[in-house]
Amino acid sequence: MTTSTTLGDRAGNGAASAIVPSAQPLKARRGQVGYGFSVGILMLDCNIPFVPGDVGNASTYDFPVQYRLVPGATGEAVITRQDPALTPLFIEEAHELVRQGVKAITGDCAYMGAYQRDVAEAVDVPVFLSSLMQVPLVLSMLRPDQKLGVLVASGHGVTDRLLEPVGIVGKWRERCVFRGLEDKEHFSDVCLREIGEIDVARMEAEMIETAQEVVSDEPSVAAFLFECSDMPPYSAAVQRATGLPVFDWIGFINYVHHAVVRTPYEGFF
Repeated sequence: MTTSTTLGDRAGNGAASAIVPSAQPLKARRGQVGYGFSVGILMLDCNIPFVPGDVGNASTYDFPVQYRLVPGATGEAVITRQDPALTPLFIEEAHELVRQGVKAITGDCAYMGAYQRDVAEAVDVPVFLSSLMQVPLVLSMLRPDQKLGVLVASGHGVTDRLLEPVGIVGKWRERCVFRGLEDKEHFSDVCLREIGEIDVARMEAEMIETAQEVVSDEPSVAAFLFECSDMPPYSAAVQRATGLPVFDWIGFINYVHHAVVRTPYEGFF
């Protein structure tokens, strides 16, 4: 039988207790092997080298994260098919992250958005399995006549099963310009065919080239959002090349971390 605690319950034994001494002794939770993790990350079963800036590289963050592999959640099963048979496995691993004390759960592939509702209903911590959940927020910042360029790992995987659970419907979907990188040789080799090695300079060049192609084809694009967890290392380069705001997975994870682990402000008056 699995158990979970609410965000409020854990606040007393989490970040808050590290700042304000608890009136009661702090108790161990049997089966929890470590403490102090804010965000748990569900991982694809893949063979991709995760460089700094990637969701899968722990040195990307200024806070501890906890990783958990979802067995059988290959790129083909999740990106291409969003296989419904994987739903129980996502839920099982999400429960294990909760048992290990995380305060929020995310993933390392935005196509996991197909499982967003089921996982969110199953656990008592915030769940944000897709970077695409930022789409309505970002579009709300732009003029109604402006669009959002959404760079994704594979355009073939952009389906109703992916978009509807994360709120990309109606006017929000109409204002998105989705562009897959499956036609970019090195990106495809690294992220889709999983050759197991990466040339960072080539990846950066392909990301810049793709973003520039999007702006050239659709001048109304006023910002970018990167779907893929392997894209944030190139966010700064794309911003320099296009001059546009770039939203990605890491900014989203940082945002949620600061929501679930609040600390007092320091300064003077």
